[in-house]
Amino acid sequence: MTKKNPDLRSHFGLTSLPFTREIAVKSLWCPPIYQQPLDELSETVRQRMSAAVLAPSGTGKTALLRALKDRLPEARYRCCYVKVTCLSKRDMCREIATVTGIEPAGTYPALVRKLQGSFSSYASDEGAQPVLLLDEAQDIRPEVLAILRDLTNFEMDSRLVLSVVLAGDARLEKLLRRQEVEPVRRRLVHVATLRLLSRDETRAYMEHRITIAGGKQLPFDHDAVDAVYEITRGNLRAIDHVAHKAMGYACGQGDATVDTGLVVKARQSLLL
Repeated sequence: MTKKNPDLRSHFGLTSLPFTREIAVKSLWCPPIYQQPLDELSETVRQRMSAAVLAPSGTGKTALLRALKDRLPEARYRCCYVKVTCLSKRDMCREIATVTGIEPAGTYPALVRKLQGSFSSYASDEGAQPVLLLDEAQDIRPEVLAILRDLTNFEMDSRLVLSVVLAGDARLEKLLRRQEVEPVRRRLVHVATLRLLSRDETRAYMEHRITIAGGKQLPFDHDAVDAVYEITRGNLRAIDHVAHKAMGYACGQGDATVDTGLVVKARQSLLL
C-alpha cells in the first residue's frame, strides 16, 4: 500500500496553501514601498493621465496593477488589462480591441479609429474613464509603442480621455529612452518604481503570507528566514518559490519548523 504524501495545510495548521499566486487583492501585502506607488498611480489615473511602472522581474508589478484596478470603481472606470507579447501594430490593436470588447477586425488605421471611438463612448455616453493597463511592456516593439500616441490623441491632442499604465522591467526604461519613442515617453507624467525587499521586509512579507493562509506564526526559524533573504535577495517571486518548497520538504519529513538546511535544499531544486 502506497503511503500518501502529508498535506501541507493540515501539517502546519493552515486553511490554504501559502506562498502561491492565488491571493485575493484584499489580501495583498501593501507596506509603504507599495502603498506609495499605488497612491501615485491612482492619482495619475484620476487626472486622466498616463504613467509607467519600472521594477525588476518578480518584485510585484502585476500585483500592483491588480491593486490599482481594484482601487478604481467600476462605475467610474473601464480598466482593460493586456499582457504584452511581441506583436505587430495591427495585432496589438486587435489584442486591445479584444479586451475592450470590440470586434478585432480591420486594418490598423480602422482598428485605431474603432478603439478611439470606443474609448470616447466610455467617457461621453457612460461617464466612465477608460484605463489601459499594459503588463510586460518591455516586450513591445518600438514601432508598436507608437500606438499609444495614436490611441491617446483625441481632438487634435486637446482632450484627455484614455489613461495608459505601462509596466515592465529595466528593458522598458531603455525602450522609453529611445529617440523614436520620445513622443510616447513625453505623455507619461509619472514613473513609479518598485525595489527588492530588505531583510526585515522579507520577514514581514513571509509572516503576512502565513497569516493570510490561516497560520498563527511563521514556521521558519530565525536562521531559515535569513537564509531565504540571502538566497532571494528580497525578490518576492523567489521568496514565494523557496518558502513554499522548503515548507513542502519540512512537511514530508514531519518537521514542525523549517530550518536553514531545508531552505538550502529548496534552493537546490529551483532555478533562481
